[in-house]
Amino acid sequence: MKKTTFFIVGKHAVVEALKNPSRKIERVFLTEDAQKKLNRENQSLNLLKNIHVFYKSKRELDNLCGRDETAHQGLIAEVEHLEEITLKEFLLNNKNRNINLIALEDVTDPRNIGSIIRSAVAFSIDGIIVKERSFPSKSKLLYKSASGGTEYLRIFKVSNINTSLKFLKTKDFWVSAFDLSATKDFTENDWKGKNVLLFGSEGYGLKSKTLMHSDFKFRVKINKNMESLNISNTVSVVCHYISQSKNK
Repeated sequence: MKKTTFFIVGKHAVVEALKNPSRKIERVFLTEDAQKKLNRENQSLNLLKNIHVFYKSKRELDNLCGRDETAHQGLIAEVEHLEEITLKEFLLNNKNRNINLIALEDVTDPRNIGSIIRSAVAFSIDGIIVKERSFPSKSKLLYKSASGGTEYLRIFKVSNINTSLKFLKTKDFWVSAFDLSATKDFTENDWKGKNVLLFGSEGYGLKSKTLMHSDFKFRVKINKNMESLNISNTVSVVCHYISQSKNK
């Protein structure tokens, strides 16, 4: 049975998809200028080999983007979803003693999720856990914001975040919730071993029931002039610090 397809847009998102041998590309729509730039910047790679290519004007690409009005930069690809593995399968095949996962509860803004994916890849996070029902898996904005990061990160779609947290705790993971009610700064932890970095929704944070499954509560301390950071910025700060700590 043929899988359903969807559009991803933007230079980095499309180029990284073309580089990924695991990503099935149905068609690529692009302007002639975008094709010249693509060839010039990737001279050692024949990215469009065996790809159905259709040349379009900028206005035609604008129409393909639809109401999202995402900046396509002259490149749009029609793709299939990557093959997925479950969280259990991932852990069964991963014997690493140091694993860092991000878990997102009710984070729904595709730009924020895309930015979180981008940071997770940049700072070597091993995967992201999301609630399947609220994850915008076909969002052009998400793929554009992720800037190609979706090609390099395991995204585990689960039916229930709390059930997944309970399961991970049986596999020696520490669950660290990032919440404004916390008093301890996250840099006071050594971040060794297996960790789940738990973040809540953009507006309401983590639910009290979810907080009950956490082993620790942390916050990112900032000066008094600002109440909090955007969630994608918070994740980026945390991931960068943990990455640097691992490299010391």
